[in-house]
Amino acid sequence: MKITAVEAIPFAIPYVKPLRFASGEVRTAQHVLVRVHTEDGVIGTAEAPPRPFTYGETQKGIVAVVNDVFAPEVVGTTLLQREVIRDRLERTIGNPTAKSAIDMAVWDALGKTLEQSVSELLGGFTDSLRVSHMLGFAEPDVMVAEAERMRETYGISTFKVKVGRKPVSLDTVVVRALREHFGDDIDLYVDGNRGWTPRESARAMQEMADLDLLYAEELCPADDVLGRRWLVDQVDVPFIADESVPTPADVTREVLSGAATAVSIKTARTGFTTSQRVHHLAEGLGLDVVMGNQIDGQVGTACTLAFGTAFERTARQAGELSNFLDMQDDLLAQPLQIVDGRLQRLPGDGIGIEIDADKLAEYRIDR
Repeated sequence: MKITAVEAIPFAIPYVKPLRFASGEVRTAQHVLVRVHTEDGVIGTAEAPPRPFTYGETQKGIVAVVNDVFAPEVVGTTLLQREVIRDRLERTIGNPTAKSAIDMAVWDALGKTLEQSVSELLGGFTDSLRVSHMLGFAEPDVMVAEAERMRETYGISTFKVKVGRKPVSLDTVVVRALREHFGDDIDLYVDGNRGWTPRESARAMQEMADLDLLYAEELCPADDVLGRRWLVDQVDVPFIADESVPTPADVTREVLSGAATAVSIKTARTGFTTSQRVHHLAEGLGLDVVMGNQIDGQVGTACTLAFGTAFERTARQAGELSNFLDMQDDLLAQPLQIVDGRLQRLPGDGIGIEIDADKLAEYRIDR
């Protein structure tokens, strides 16, 4: 079980259309495939999606920190020493998706070594999750049409609407159009990516008060401490902390200060090891949990699926598992399939994925 090598492979796959939201825009998935090799010939795999406008990481930065800083710390440990690995990685500040990809690749290798799925090793609660689809900035008729296509093609009936534009009516009219078109047949929630002020957020939520929203997520910046607490008092739906809670300590701070009442778990940000800590905090505090998405490809989505199916609390709500549909291609030999609004946990050991060698050769950008 000893780890003999860690590699970081940058790759780039274009999106079908630009993904736009308050904190940035993404046209190409410039991600990093992270692999952990063991002395037994096992290879664990995960994906690191850099988001410079959220966590400050870039593709080149992830490759450099994995190869130059983290790999020397990880090589020589065993797959069972996940806390040792975590402790060594945490000596370096930041770099959440690089650390998380290594952690998940270690778990993947462990599952393959033990001939068990990661979901079963974590808890094994269920075998599938309901899927939520993200709708990015566009005109109301365009977003309604996309939601209709997702419902008809994949059976998806939960939609997360990106908001945060100014004036707020640009977004509230979209959410209203979705509700009026679909009625009670779909679930809706909104995500501001910190784009509004607390006052703008409160106004927007008042305009949408009759639309039966499930959640409001990160409507305003977390560093507006008093304004955010004031806003949460105004909102009558659970307020999800996402970008503001990259660590368990941040979860504790946000919730106990009254700045959030629910939490998004993103395995791309906290891996499996730290995501367990976030989950247990949420369970102890009685918080709703949504399995979030960092615009992951299919590799990252499979990781989210593995964790989300492991626990009862993470399986309650629809998980954000469909962003890979916006990519022109992907790396898996057996692509993920959303059927009847659900994504089935992958069979097989570890995370259950197999990389298509030809596709990796086509899309990697380091050769």
